[in-house]
Amino acid sequence: MNSTRRIAHLDMDAFFASVELLRYPELRGQAVVVGGRNTDQPVEQADGTKRFARLRDYVGRGVITTSTYEARAFGVFSGMGLMKSAQLAPDAILLPANFDAYRDCSRRFKAAVASIAPEIEDRGIDEIYIDLSAIPEETLPLARRIKQAVFAATGLSCSIGISPNKLLAKIASDLDKPDGITILGLDDIASRLWPLPAKKINGIGPKASEKLIRLGITSIGELAAAAPEFLARQFGRSTGGWLHRVAHGLDDRPVVTASEPKSISRESTFERDLHARQDKAELSEIFTGLCQRVAADLQRKGYASRTIGIKLRYADFHSVTRDITLPNGVSDGRLIRQAAGECLRRVPLDQKIRLLGVRASGLLPLAEAAGDRPGGQAELPF
Repeated sequence: MNSTRRIAHLDMDAFFASVELLRYPELRGQAVVVGGRNTDQPVEQADGTKRFARLRDYVGRGVITTSTYEARAFGVFSGMGLMKSAQLAPDAILLPANFDAYRDCSRRFKAAVASIAPEIEDRGIDEIYIDLSAIPEETLPLARRIKQAVFAATGLSCSIGISPNKLLAKIASDLDKPDGITILGLDDIASRLWPLPAKKINGIGPKASEKLIRLGITSIGELAAAAPEFLARQFGRSTGGWLHRVAHGLDDRPVVTASEPKSISRESTFERDLHARQDKAELSEIFTGLCQRVAADLQRKGYASRTIGIKLRYADFHSVTRDITLPNGVSDGRLIRQAAGECLRRVPLDQKIRLLGVRASGLLPLAEAAGDRPGGQAELPF
């Protein structure tokens, strides 16, 4: 490695699906999809085997949360609509998401890593960055020890990429999946980084990738060869400069071991479009549930919120947001619903709704909150 920094990116392999396979080991080696609004649990049959729902039988909106590598071989990936996925892999098994189990497994794998390498940046339920720079152990044995600790704590495999910076570590962790270890040094950039598609760089999304392709740039190497002035003209000076740097493997971001959340939100996409009047009872139940889940998240993480907001997406995919700032922080579901209801009064409710969300921001520790202050309960739209 040509740097004193050793940054690892650890990514759990097909995390949600792998947790489900611990529960249903008979599904190993099969195409399995988790997600949607599916609540069908496997049915125990007379012969002791289980009957699982199949993707072809799913009806409704909903998207894939994750899929096994066997399902990915059919082109079925997270974020894809379930109805479209059913066309690609109709016989894939469909399981409902069990987020309590995923969160528990996430806590256990992070604790296992922290017992070896405590300098961790939490990037979500299934991935972390780890600063290994201060640990004297050689890189490959250390990576193996971390993987063994994760497996001992969870029964699951992970993939680790280790490089001088976060950018390269993130890319490296995806190069040998599943259950891989990839060490990527600065001297490997030309041979291992540049042949990859430009979209492999975290931060180059679908729109930027499409624009690069239109400009004749498909690989990271072609991006590295592009003149900085050309990139600045096409993407603006800031983004163009960033594209030039990352294509050369340059990234000086630190591993951030402590951060405060800026907001907490929950949202729901409906199986069918709902109307504020005709479907008032159903919308009210969903709305209350979202507020209660936001409240539970706040309380679990030790926060109150001074700004409550809502998000609506109509049947025509047009979205609106509204928020209200309160004099005191709240963490009670009833008060969050009351504040969110005030926001509802400020949006048009004359067309059908496909998505509803509730958001809490302006967070402060519960100990610093002035306390929940109940107000009057007025009639709400739903």
